[in-house]
Amino acid sequence: MVQFSAEIERFDQKGEKTGWYYVAIPQEVALRIKPDNRKFFRVRGTINGHGFSGLGLIPTGEGDFILPVNAGMRKTLEAGLGDVLHLDVEEDTDFRIDMPEDLEICLAEDPRLLENFMKFNRSTRNYFINWINGAKTEPTRTKRITMTVEAMDLGLDFSAMIRRDKARREGRLL
Repeated sequence: MVQFSAEIERFDQKGEKTGWYYVAIPQEVALRIKPDNRKFFRVRGTINGHGFSGLGLIPTGEGDFILPVNAGMRKTLEAGLGDVLHLDVEEDTDFRIDMPEDLEICLAEDPRLLENFMKFNRSTRNYFINWINGAKTEPTRTKRITMTVEAMDLGLDFSAMIRRDKARREGRLL
């Protein structure tokens, strides 16, 4: 486990990350967690004594990373902007999200669909799964599963599927 302390910061203007709360993970700390790595990876451990697993470290360039600290985490930690967190972390090599049964049933109707889904790396599959599991209503969940099945039929990754849906809603795609 790698132990360190970091202050909660917030992005002002940072594209899609505008408004995010995070802790900065300097390159020298990141290399102790996962040597010779500059790509996204997941960690587990404790923050201020609270256990966690599956949190993603996001590269920012030059070897540094950030660990997003969302509202739920800040509430649990009773911490906010400028507070110092004490972290004890290691790479989480066990992190895995299981495929929802309803998605698996839909993809299994055509072996090609399931095969296309499984061609994606685990991280990309998790984008689809988290998005589906994040639906708050059954109609939204059904729509998301339908979009995912259609994306697998067309061989689209998550980003391409979202762009295609936006184009369809804007009338640029029939």
